[in-house]
Amino acid sequence: MAELHGRIGGLRLGYDLHAEWDGGRLNGRIGGTFQGKDIALTLHGGEVDGRVGGSFAGFDVDGDVTAQGVRVRLGGRVNGDDVHLTVDGDRVTGRFSGRISGKDVELRRSGDRLEGRVGGAVDGKDVGLDLGGVPLALAALAAVCAYKVLEDEQNAASASVHSSS
Repeated sequence: MAELHGRIGGLRLGYDLHAEWDGGRLNGRIGGTFQGKDIALTLHGGEVDGRVGGSFAGFDVDGDVTAQGVRVRLGGRVNGDDVHLTVDGDRVTGRFSGRISGKDVELRRSGDRLEGRVGGAVDGKDVGLDLGGVPLALAALAAVCAYKVLEDEQNAASASVHSSS
């Protein structure tokens, strides 16, 4: 069994990602025991589906993951985000959540590590994961899912602070 683990975001404002890969399913946790979400993805014949989070506070994952790239929808048709990534050797590049309000994805495999950034220099998050045998494109998708969970949690916290002021 392969293991994907590491961190998205910084030491203070980031989330850990720990997941096990059995060749068909990636199961684990983004964040900690109390603050975070479960991740459960199934990859079969280039198609991925699954869920991040629970029945109510989470989002679906549905699309294609191949050695050449990722074409996935996170969430529903109306309130969701597209993920379009291209795998070129050891590089994974692309876009999360659209051309205008989305974020760039720039990741690179170095040995058994996946490192890089989702988002820009100011509002982005660093990615540092040990791949542990998990396919590169699937690991990149998991990193984007972790980024979305972290951003959603930070936006919810910011909104609650502003609404109580």
